[in-house]
Amino acid sequence: MSYSVAVRALCEFTAKVGDLDLRFTPSPSAQEGIVGHRTVASRRSAHYQNEVALEGEYEQLKVRGRADGYDPDSNRLEEVKTYRGDLKDQPANHRQLHWAQVKVYGWLMCQKLGLDEIELALVYFDIVGEGETLLKQRFAAPDLERFFNQQCALFLDWAHQQMQHREARNRDAQGLAFPHAEFRSGQRSLAESVYKAVSTGRCLMAQAPTGIGKTVGTLFPMLKALAPQQLDKVFFLTAKTPGRKLALDAAQVLYDSSPELSLRVLELVARDKACEHLDKACHGDSCPLAKGFYDRLPAARQAAARVRLLDQRHLREVALAHDVCPYYLSQEMARWTDVVVADYNYYFDFGAMLFGLAQLNQWRVAVLVDEAHNLVERARSMYSASLDQYSLKTLRDSAPEPLKKPLQRLNREWNALHKDQLAPYQAYAAKPDKLLQALSLCASAMGDYFNDHPEALSGDLQAFYFEALQFNKVAELFNEHFIFDISKRAFSAKRSSSTLCLRNVVPAEFIRPRLTAARSSVLFSATLSPRHYYADLLGLPTDTAWVDVESPFKAEQLQVSIVERISTRFVHRQASLEPIVELIARQFATQPGNYLAFFSSFDYLQQVAQLLAERHPQIALWLQSRGMAEAERQAFLDQFTPHSQGVGFAVLGGAFGEGIDLPGARLIGAFIATLGLPQLNPVNEQMKARMGAIFGAGYDYTYLYPGIQKVVQAAGRVIRSQHDRGVVMLIDDRFGEARVRQLLPRWWAPTT
Repeated sequence: MSYSVAVRALCEFTAKVGDLDLRFTPSPSAQEGIVGHRTVASRRSAHYQNEVALEGEYEQLKVRGRADGYDPDSNRLEEVKTYRGDLKDQPANHRQLHWAQVKVYGWLMCQKLGLDEIELALVYFDIVGEGETLLKQRFAAPDLERFFNQQCALFLDWAHQQMQHREARNRDAQGLAFPHAEFRSGQRSLAESVYKAVSTGRCLMAQAPTGIGKTVGTLFPMLKALAPQQLDKVFFLTAKTPGRKLALDAAQVLYDSSPELSLRVLELVARDKACEHLDKACHGDSCPLAKGFYDRLPAARQAAARVRLLDQRHLREVALAHDVCPYYLSQEMARWTDVVVADYNYYFDFGAMLFGLAQLNQWRVAVLVDEAHNLVERARSMYSASLDQYSLKTLRDSAPEPLKKPLQRLNREWNALHKDQLAPYQAYAAKPDKLLQALSLCASAMGDYFNDHPEALSGDLQAFYFEALQFNKVAELFNEHFIFDISKRAFSAKRSSSTLCLRNVVPAEFIRPRLTAARSSVLFSATLSPRHYYADLLGLPTDTAWVDVESPFKAEQLQVSIVERISTRFVHRQASLEPIVELIARQFATQPGNYLAFFSSFDYLQQVAQLLAERHPQIALWLQSRGMAEAERQAFLDQFTPHSQGVGFAVLGGAFGEGIDLPGARLIGAFIATLGLPQLNPVNEQMKARMGAIFGAGYDYTYLYPGIQKVVQAAGRVIRSQHDRGVVMLIDDRFGEARVRQLLPRWWAPTT
């Protein structure tokens, strides 16, 4: 059995030493790097070869990669590195790594062409000044072969461990039995559909009811497919923290049912959640866990590889035992684990780490997208950008001298945008090119300043810089799938400020390549109807398979009532308060227990709760409030016990509308006093117009489908198992409309 490794991955393993040091940053964006490489290539001779594919072997190791360029006229192989700032500030261990890479490429080229010697060059390209710094040296082929063999030998022991682990993993996964005595109703159908999708290399949309065990039902078949489909990794992607916990719990269930299972599972968490020293910068002169990080990493990596379930707690224990940063240890272990549980952004964002690693290392991956109905809004936010003028004003007042002029010019161009705008909100057909030029110059000046003054890499200045980079990146991609808008707010007759937004409406063109790059991508949720809505907005391939898993629940388990006599429209809100209060009180008196009542806003929620408390003080109430911390959310849920009785008030689409589990007597009913339609405002009206132009169904795509999806998710909190019984009251006359009723789950039997 051979082990394949990319040149860059090999050298990062063998040639990285010393401190973790992010001071020679931020590095150029991927787009800037591509442009820089093209610029360098355009300056070379007509015979210059770009992106030269190379490969070689050392014992069981296969090494492959693409050298940036080779000039046969001068017999020179080049490795191009783009940068910004002063090259003399580059840490020595960065340069050492770059030489290691070009020397490995050098031997592979000598071997390919039968050369006795070759000139190797590091070409450092300044993306601001567009100048090149050329560091070159001539090497004899035998010397490069020795270096190549040394690097491979250093890696080979680890590679042998990886091969042994993979063999054991594949063997164990092949023999893995389902962790429960039997499949739940619908769970087998889901698992079979997932296995078929990964076996045929297709994308799958799976609509499966809450309560059938979707997490185990999707993860188990992916593990069974590891060996036959030669998968390197499974990425389990979630929208929220509770989803990560469910995936980790499912992994633990598999471990408990198969104690010898050789499977490494890693949880990735955000940097601010993993960092031990938030007050320190990421370099050895500031943070003790960055000092000598790469010298201590091999031992930490070895220890972490022996832990099967590397959740946040276990990974932190390993990291601190070896005095390394937990966050960067987790990034390293993403290369060496089998299942990675992470937020959507780790695979779908512009600079997504998991997607980048998969592409670089040519991994064969399968992707599971949990609660995929959330991906539309999350993706839109990933590919959007905004800038606030008030933040700019604050920076101008306190900015260091070298940045004052670029910031002032940016502000002048910003103010020029206000001249033609009469309304507080206005959308525009074109992006603001003059402002973007000023913003680009400003971002370059800030990047140069940070390279010269790394201690300034914190606070508001850094935050604005990253926002500027994101804005420029989105602007490069701007097309009919985006809206550019300006929201003005006046402080006085003469003073105003605004927020600029490049707003993504249809993320399909960015999501589709990520889905198709995987061997198989499975998007699953209890609410993926109508399928064309998600297919259009997420860019699902035309051959995407679809399964609507039959519900294990029966209509008699859930009494669904449509209360058509009440309207919850904003103009009827005051008149709806008393009827809703009496409806809740009457149901509570008929069947005491725990209920959730969902409303469209906190104001509406509070008005109903206040009137209910006045009219029926005997009913216990607890209310969701704005901006609840995690502990407060847990306290809210803890009120729902098997023996309590009361009504919890929540906002539809908020923290308690999905992803919570209150089985049995902990929740016996829900009142949903809203269609969940997004707020009627200028932004949503622009979204409606744009989606109407693209898909011909602007209202449905903007308001109706997202709204009903929230309603069905909230109602799904009531029935969590085949033993549960409950009631759901849909309060609004519009629930009786045919086009709304057809979006409700098939197994419901609503009455009016």
